[in-house]
Order: sequence, then structure tokens, then C-alpha cells
Amino acid sequence: MNTVPEITLNNGVRIPQLGFGTYQVASEATKDATLTALEIGYRHIDTAQMYGNEKQVGQAVRESGIARGDVFVTSKLNNGLHAYDDAMRAFDRTLRDMGLDYLDLFLIHWPMSADGTFVEAWKALSDIYRSGRVKAIGVSNFQPHHLRRLFEESAIVPAVNQIEVHPYLAQEHVRAYGARHGIATQAWSPIARGKILDDPEIARIAERLGRSTAQVALRWHVQRGDIIFPKSATRTRLEENFDLFSFELTAEDIEMIATLDRDERTGPHPDHFGHVP
Repeated sequence: MNTVPEITLNNGVRIPQLGFGTYQVASEATKDATLTALEIGYRHIDTAQMYGNEKQVGQAVRESGIARGDVFVTSKLNNGLHAYDDAMRAFDRTLRDMGLDYLDLFLIHWPMSADGTFVEAWKALSDIYRSGRVKAIGVSNFQPHHLRRLFEESAIVPAVNQIEVHPYLAQEHVRAYGARHGIATQAWSPIARGKILDDPEIARIAERLGRSTAQVALRWHVQRGDIIFPKSATRTRLEENFDLFSFELTAEDIEMIATLDRDERTGPHPDHFGHVP
């Protein structure tokens, strides 16, 4: 089993740098896929209220035979639930659905700029954090101006910002802003939903190293310090994604991949993603 590095968050909590993502994994397949990931060696599972599979993730964690303290579990607040009482009830429902006593990380999923209520949601998350029912709190899809608003309203700095990042969308300015404030970057869509798998430059590196293009892209994330959680429902791909720590990219490889950045998103821009009921 490869040893997955851990990153220490700004409150001292340690998070495995590689995890298993469950976005778009069908609810009926989630339990088995999560159990397979845990069997392979993954110890970081990422889900969300929006995904509709929290219950199955919780079942897998509970039935895996692995001590709860050895599995890092993340979920996210659903859009439209930013009002304080709504956020508090939503968190309670997540714990109940997952059958867990606590979460390791809970995030505001989107800032929902159209209504700007993420500040109220952050107050709820802060109170949940103080209660001890979550080990760390953070945000997802936040731009620097969203983070500045939180800094003005709260003394608790997000532990992570989960944003879309991949070789075609390096997000250097958001990552750098977060780093200056002690906020770790988590990268969703780390292989651009498959778009980078046929990239000729990444393919040349992969051929030289005897690796897949996905492994090269994921290794790029690892070496720049991103926390990643690629998703798959197949064992072979889960094993391939896990095998990132027996090879390294050269400085020249990293520089070349950096030239691929073209500010190309696979998802919406956070400033244009408004309120969803």
C-alpha cells in the first residue's frame, strides 16, 4: 500500500492529500465503490448533500471495519440552505443520514453570489465547529472577494477552499490568495472531467514515465500541494489513481504543464452561479 501524504490544515487537523470523490457516482453504486476505495487504501472520502449519496457513504464507512478516526469524511452544505437555522438543520440531517457522530470537514458548497447569504451559513458552520461535531470547516468555489467578506464577519478562517483546478485551469491567483491566509486548496475536477486525458504534452510525459495521462495530471496536483479526490466506480481506475507516490515529475514537467493553463472551466464560474432553490 502506498503511503498517502497528509496536509496539516490551519487548525491542526490533518487531511490525506489523496481521497475518493463521489460526485456523479450513482447512489446505488456509492456504497460498493466507497468500500472498494477503502479496501485499496483510501482514507479520505468526499461527498455532499447535493450528491444524494451521503447515506451510502456513511454505510460504507461504518461497515468497512476501519476505525472511524482513521477515515476522513467531508460533506458540503446544499445550495438554498444558507439561512442559519436551515444550515444547522441540514448538518444534523447529514449526520443522521450518514450514521456518524461527527464529520471531519464540512463546507459551504457554493457562495451563491446572487443572494450573498453565505455569511449567515458561515456563522452556522462556525457554531457547529465550536460544538465539536465537525473537526474543520471550509468553503467551496469561493473567490478572493467571497473570502474577504468572511474575514470581515468572522474570526474563523476557512480550513480549505475546494475549487475547480486542473492543468487547463490552474487557478493560481485563488490558490495564492488562500495560501497567504493559511487556506489549503482542494481541487475538484482534477483531470477536467477527462478533457486533459488526450492532451499531447501530458501524453508525452506519461509515455516517458510509463504512466497514464491521468496519473501524470494527478501527480502534478500532488507536487504543487493540492488536495485531490478523483472519482471512479471501477476498481482498476481506483487503483491507478491511488498509485501516485512511486514516481515524480521533473521541474521541467511541472513547467511544461503550467503552460497548458487557458482559464478553461468545466463548471460554472462562482460569480455567475446564482441561487438555486
